[in-house]
Amino acid sequence: MFYFFKKVLKRKRRELVLKNAEGIAGLGKSLYVRHVDSGSCNACEVEVAALGNPHYSIESFGIRFVASPKHADVLLVTGCVTRNMLTALKKAYDNTPSPKWVITVGDCTESCPFFKDSYSVEGPVSKHIPVHLHVPGCPPEPSEIISGFIRLMNLIQREKVNF
Repeated sequence: MFYFFKKVLKRKRRELVLKNAEGIAGLGKSLYVRHVDSGSCNACEVEVAALGNPHYSIESFGIRFVASPKHADVLLVTGCVTRNMLTALKKAYDNTPSPKWVITVGDCTESCPFFKDSYSVEGPVSKHIPVHLHVPGCPPEPSEIISGFIRLMNLIQREKVNF
């Protein structure tokens, strides 16, 4: 059974790479990402952590996670913004050098479905910082998150052409 899943995941990953190879190659450099958990249930964090395992191997797409927003090109935000994390999210956004992009992952980042009536929730991410791409799902699969990164790479490449 394990062999079957391994084979399916390998094929799914290969199809993802082949379908989007032009966007990956066109960027011309690695994409550095800073993950910010703005107050979530950790379901999306588990899927983001899975991006580093051998099945998904996000580094083979030229995407690397960094520890500081000062080294990042992209902020990857999960969870609805809570009162305690609002300042940290804004500081991370302000400390990210331009040009910068924001990807939100999960339904909580856009609609706060489970926590919207809580006293500590400040609302969706797009209310506080500009969002360039949203990956829907509760939680989205790692392959969907990779697809979101590739869509962002294509968007960045189109912006480069327009300059």
